[in-house]
Amino acid sequence: MSSGVREVNGSLVCVGTGLNLAGQISVLSKSYIENADVVFSLVPDGFAQRWLETLNSDVCSLQPFYAQGDEIKNRRDTYDQMVEAILEQVRADKRVVCALYGHPGVFACVSHFAIAQALDEGYSAKMEPGISAEACLWADLGIDPGQSGHQSFEASQFMFYKHTPDPTTHLLLWQIGIAGEHTLTEFHTSSDRLQILVEQLNEWYPLDHEITIYEAPTLPIHQARVDKLFLRDLPFARLTSISTLLIPPSSKLEVNHVILAKLGITEADLG
Repeated sequence: MSSGVREVNGSLVCVGTGLNLAGQISVLSKSYIENADVVFSLVPDGFAQRWLETLNSDVCSLQPFYAQGDEIKNRRDTYDQMVEAILEQVRADKRVVCALYGHPGVFACVSHFAIAQALDEGYSAKMEPGISAEACLWADLGIDPGQSGHQSFEASQFMFYKHTPDPTTHLLLWQIGIAGEHTLTEFHTSSDRLQILVEQLNEWYPLDHEITIYEAPTLPIHQARVDKLFLRDLPFARLTSISTLLIPPSSKLEVNHVILAKLGITEADLG
């Protein structure tokens, strides 16, 4: 006898395709794409979209949900519409995959929203990791963040809230290309906003401190963008939607003599 409870078969897996086309996706994530009933994509260009279409015959880009032309649209509305499109297919009992470039859970709220909604409705939902822009940054710049540690903030959040950077570590400011933008309708910043950020950072870093604008390559034929400049010149830098700001340490690590004494270690033991 039927219990009257509808069997739930739909599922959602959010996967990362990495930054560099085709070469940075995991075997497991690629398999999920190949075996999905429908794939939603959020990738940076037509090359990546067409590559996904070679893996599955039903790939639907989420890009059209963004504001088009002169349209002014809040990104929260865009994300809500993307999530609803994804969940509509999950509710139709399909195996759904959402493929996002980079890591699907890093600066990619759609995946988090969709997974939470699917789980709340009783469906199977999970995330598979991907190679992020941060992973590419350490490799391209030859930096081991374990040497001095690092801090990481979204640029606008860093400006809006009282974060305190540690100048003895590396500081990463993500989405520097929209620093200070709060309306969620614009995709660019301004020299005035960047000047305010420079003044804010100057509390911990000198104006002649060398910083780096980094952009990970998205095609095998491209090179990473690594532009070095002084902090004072940030307002005049060319920035894009994928620009990241790296600020290296401006001070040396300070030895904690109290803790060393408790551990029975001398400063010489640290090498």
